[in-house]
Amino acid sequence: MRRAVDIGVFAHNEAEGIAAMVARLLAQDILADAGISARLLILANGCSDDTVALARTAGAEVVDLPEGGKSGTWNRFVHDLSRPEAEVLIFVDADIEFCDAGALRRMAQDIGGLWVRNSQPVKDIALRPQGLSALDRVIAAAGGGLDDWQTAICGQLYAMPAAKARRFHLPIGLPVEDGFLRAMVLTDALTGPEDFSRIGGAADVFHIYASERTVAALIRHQTRIVIGSAINFACFSALAAVPKAQRHDELARAAANAGWLVQVIKAQLPRAPFGFVPGHFLTKRLLRALATPRATLRPKRLAITVLGFGFDLIVYLRAQIAMLRGTGAGFW
Repeated sequence: MRRAVDIGVFAHNEAEGIAAMVARLLAQDILADAGISARLLILANGCSDDTVALARTAGAEVVDLPEGGKSGTWNRFVHDLSRPEAEVLIFVDADIEFCDAGALRRMAQDIGGLWVRNSQPVKDIALRPQGLSALDRVIAAAGGGLDDWQTAICGQLYAMPAAKARRFHLPIGLPVEDGFLRAMVLTDALTGPEDFSRIGGAADVFHIYASERTVAALIRHQTRIVIGSAINFACFSALAAVPKAQRHDELARAAANAGWLVQVIKAQLPRAPFGFVPGHFLTKRLLRALATPRATLRPKRLAITVLGFGFDLIVYLRAQIAMLRGTGAGFW
């Protein structure tokens, strides 16, 4: 029998690039593989531009979802829109490029016992270094210093066995849904210890994403990440307060109640002594540098670490101020 694979492409106001993305998707050989029954679905969520019309004109099947937000769209794809017979679900952002025409096919194959199979994210400026500015070179050099892509979930491109994905729901309005999902997968919704064997990287697949090219854009992006991570920690505390046997059901309630996340934020934050954002978001880069043997800590890396700490400090303070003013749920 053919293996059923559903591919959900998350698109919010992507009119400028959606036609090119559909062309890249239609060129993927998973759609022509005789052993795979692949379905490609553009998940246009909360779009106020021509994303839907342009995607349909380009030849894609499109679902026009009135509500924006990636976590809510994830729930709709996993629980409502994917085919019941789908064995593998592939999650794709609408603004990436693939390493080659076989990327999605390989993502769907040989998942084995994994709950999540990641693609490696690669910045466009790292892959195509010609003509870069000094700032671009610093950004490219700083990439990949804080996260291991093989054990983290990169929301831009990953695959899950459908049965595993359907174990979970995501609270509506999460700013950083992939970090939340990672914690749920590793612990099966905080019902057991972390099991890092559930997440793995696809060594033969990478994808390319457009890097931020200005300091202001980098600060805005990282501020969202820090706020989202702080909110995720608040959610973990709220979920841990529920009896273990009820935690999956609590996630389902959170996915059905748009006010759940707001209530959690108000109940859990701020906290002494750090306020809205835990202190480790400010210190983790320095701690990693301190843990590096001095003999291997080269001057270039040391300079990037110092610059990075200054950047982290600005982001940390901006995130604290933004959350004090009420920015949180739905910040995307």
